[in-house]
Amino acid sequence: MGYTTYIDLIRPLIKPTAEVITGRMGEEIERAKIAVKKALDNKRVAVISSGDAGVYGMAGPVLEVAEAEGVNVPIEIIPGVTAATAGAAKLGAPIMVDFAVISLSDILTPWSEIEKRLKAAAESDFVIILYNPQSRTRQEPIVKAYQILLEYRDADTPVGIMQNVGRQGEKAVITTLREMIKHEIDMTTTIIVGNSKTKIIGGKMVTSRGYDVAT
Repeated sequence: MGYTTYIDLIRPLIKPTAEVITGRMGEEIERAKIAVKKALDNKRVAVISSGDAGVYGMAGPVLEVAEAEGVNVPIEIIPGVTAATAGAAKLGAPIMVDFAVISLSDILTPWSEIEKRLKAAAESDFVIILYNPQSRTRQEPIVKAYQILLEYRDADTPVGIMQNVGRQGEKAVITTLREMIKHEIDMTTTIIVGNSKTKIIGGKMVTSRGYDVAT
């Protein structure tokens, strides 16, 4: 079971005899409750997320629902590859040092909290990875984030923009913070904003750890 888009991505792997339950975005808790109920009915249930289920995925809701309902069923969380690390590999080596992952979706998190995290991460010189930057109905957050980042980062800071990481139609481009919002950005986009040590080497983003490579 899972969000329809994610189930469609793995349909070739699903056995013909399996029961498939799909749903829309925003129905995560309903899916978690059905998963727990199915498990109580002695079914083996796979709740599908994209990337890693423990990074903005379904691992948390399933564990929370099971606890809230007092249900004791075995739950195994399978690690995956999240867009931050998959995208970084496509761009080069931009997260070789401390980095912060921040979702710009204000559906579950108030914008005031997101803004506070952005400012703290930018001021601390973290490499910053932005998830859920923009959708058709939610375009203000990426503009606000861009303005905040420009307060703390040089406009020429390298920025990597990736779409559909690990999926059909994958795209990756390296630009600058100044030019970032001129590029196509949607909900399949992950953005990596370099820090003061990030540079471009052979067309790749690299954030130096401080090794003396000349010796």
